[in-house]
Amino acid sequence: MQKRILGNNGLEVSALGLGCMGMSFSYGPPKDQQEMVALLRSAVERGITFFDTAEIYGPFINEELVGEALAPLRDQVVIATKFGFNTEFDPRDPKEGQSMLNSRPENIRKAAEASLKRLRTDVIDLFYQHRVDPEVPIEDVAGTVKELIREGKVKHFGLSEAGVQTIRRAHAVQPVTALQSEYSLWWRRPEEEVLPTLEELGIGLVPYSPLGKGFLTGKIDESTTFDKNDFRNVVPRFTPEARKANQALVDLLGAIAEKKNATTAQIALAWLLAQKPWIVPIPGTTKLHRLDENIGATAVELTADDLREIDSAAAKITVHGARYPEKLEQITGR
Repeated sequence: MQKRILGNNGLEVSALGLGCMGMSFSYGPPKDQQEMVALLRSAVERGITFFDTAEIYGPFINEELVGEALAPLRDQVVIATKFGFNTEFDPRDPKEGQSMLNSRPENIRKAAEASLKRLRTDVIDLFYQHRVDPEVPIEDVAGTVKELIREGKVKHFGLSEAGVQTIRRAHAVQPVTALQSEYSLWWRRPEEEVLPTLEELGIGLVPYSPLGKGFLTGKIDESTTFDKNDFRNVVPRFTPEARKANQALVDLLGAIAEKKNATTAQIALAWLLAQKPWIVPIPGTTKLHRLDENIGATAVELTADDLREIDSAAAKITVHGARYPEKLEQITGR
């Protein structure tokens, strides 16, 4: 597995990471714990060193899973986790005046201590603010993480789904190692302002949902049904009508995949890897054969002509449907 560097402080990780959320959260019921422990350890055997989780995934159970699986291999891996959601917030029964977000310094510290215990480690390699909290100045957030770094509890500071002004303000207080944001062939907005800013400041990009929440694998069509607990049921981009309209993008990837003797998913990941040397996608999976397929993307070489062909064809395709329900869309890209 090739390696890449995130940020200017030398955080070296595998060119492809593993997003762990779906093992416990968001895509149906939690998967079998021991099967997922085995999958995580298999990922390390195959050269993946970068694992992504968050306290809100579950909440808590995903960090516990990652902690159990990786504790015996701790010196071989980089673990990223996140703070910034109010873990007591219940969207089904929100209490009056209660916010979904909480990046107050005391909550960041509390989250860090709890994550350290669940992850069975004495240091968090990369600690992201999960979403920008408009109630807390980003300088206070960055300053708190800076203190945690000084105390040896955190190694690197990250942001997730932050806008360019927030990135600049945070970076001025504590250098940001990585920004985690959605980025793929069906969500390219980061190219407008975010990518140039990251390049200027020397910050890595960690694209989540690099396979469009599964859609860019070509395994989902307008007739696909999801588990009742699957988050995609409420995502506008996953209505049957939107899926039918968005099939054109999958067909494009499929045509390139055929020429390259690769899979549709591998082309989607290879396209991301070809954009910048400091981009490290974190596709998630719960299946070993999909993990192997994703890893195979690192061996797919897209030429400048291939990339031009993809860009030219993609420019003619309009992606239908918002990427989040309205309430969640409001807390992204600040």
